[in-house]
Amino acid sequence: MCSKTPCGRGGIGRRARLRSVWLRPCEFKSRRPHYIYFGLTAMKKKSIAVVIVSNGPGELSTWVRPVVDYLNKINDSSKNIDKLNFSIRLVLVPCPNATGKEHEVAKSWGKFELVTNAKTFWKLLIRPYQYAKWPRKGIVIFLGGDQFWSILLAKRLGYINIAYAEWCARWPRWNNIIAVMNKNVKKRVPQKYRYKCKIIGDLMADIIINNEVSLNLQENKLIALLPGSKKAKLSVGIPYFLEIADHIYNKNKNINLIIPVAPTTCINEYLFFQSNKNPISKLYSSKIKQIKNIKSSIIDYVIETSNNTKIYLINKHPCYEVLKKCDLAITTVGANTAELASLSLPMIVVLPTQHLNVMNAWDGIFGIIGKISFINQFFTFIIKNWYLKQKKFFAWPNIKANKLIIPERIGDITPKQIAKEALFLIKNKKYLKEQRYNLSKQRGRTGAVEKLAYIIFNSIKKLS
Repeated sequence: MCSKTPCGRGGIGRRARLRSVWLRPCEFKSRRPHYIYFGLTAMKKKSIAVVIVSNGPGELSTWVRPVVDYLNKINDSSKNIDKLNFSIRLVLVPCPNATGKEHEVAKSWGKFELVTNAKTFWKLLIRPYQYAKWPRKGIVIFLGGDQFWSILLAKRLGYINIAYAEWCARWPRWNNIIAVMNKNVKKRVPQKYRYKCKIIGDLMADIIINNEVSLNLQENKLIALLPGSKKAKLSVGIPYFLEIADHIYNKNKNINLIIPVAPTTCINEYLFFQSNKNPISKLYSSKIKQIKNIKSSIIDYVIETSNNTKIYLINKHPCYEVLKKCDLAITTVGANTAELASLSLPMIVVLPTQHLNVMNAWDGIFGIIGKISFINQFFTFIIKNWYLKQKKFFAWPNIKANKLIIPERIGDITPKQIAKEALFLIKNKKYLKEQRYNLSKQRGRTGAVEKLAYIIFNSIKKLS
């Protein structure tokens, strides 16, 4: 005879133990709750969960927020009988492009029922019930990061999966719907999975400029400086861009300089990275003399350098209305090049390779590898002597066009050289005009946000 397992003491019974499957929580009445699963962690609830998977600040502001806003707009405009009951949740995933502050920024929007930090992703994947109740039905939408994370989460929760494919759909077999940017992306999907594809266009093309703003500055030329948002990039960007600003001001005092402050950075970081506490700062002479808090239109602060150069800081995010007024942008490599391109704003993209030893300032795999100090120098040598000579493009507009339409300055480039080129472009409007034209050609048609929102809305309808 088989001995019986006592109830109420953590035992689940012989038959249940023999099942090599996961069951739902609390199937048995017990003083201690049992967590048992049938392949998914879903709990009884009337509403449907819309779970958005994303990563960095660029994706949050240009993909996630517009799609969420339009989805709510569709539902709010529906008649009472057609209104859908769904909750929107944001799951941030591990990514070297992220700053670590995306969680705070997303929560401040007040648009999500739940926001989970990238650091907790694996815990969420293993025990999702610790973070929230999960309805039986739901949708996981990929809008940034690694597409594989959204696949894992969808399978774990037992939800359908919708992926936005900007360049390629990496896991079409497990996607239920693939919202592709264009025909070329669809062609890269294997023939037997193309029926899942729906061409929606470029989400970046739908950047909305709400209204005109007044900067209350003299009617001079305007240059935007974008030194980066991650700490690793700022460690190079702050001292380097301060020196660019000083060189520009020294040659032409009729140019206004602005920095749109990323939502994941703060003024204290600007002060820290220009100080002697940052080793790279010691290589540059430009320093911040003071930062004043001002109340003038949309400008929040003004930096005054040791050479009396003024740089105006704008905390509003996104500040497309301000960037649209600029004549030129000087920027680091990253997703911000795609945002600037969507505004058709001419730019100079800068990657000073003299600081390649700060490898964690890079995006992607190089950012991860660069954090391993004992192989940092080796990979710096490999990248300088091989990777950078492969004639690859680093700026999103060039990658998309597969040709050089905006200048990429990569190498042992000094701030003085960048300032000289910026002054040349400001003086010669025909080059700026040509850049604007080429960028506008690459932008694509608007309407991608609306199409994706309707795909999500109709998918919720089918699940209801």
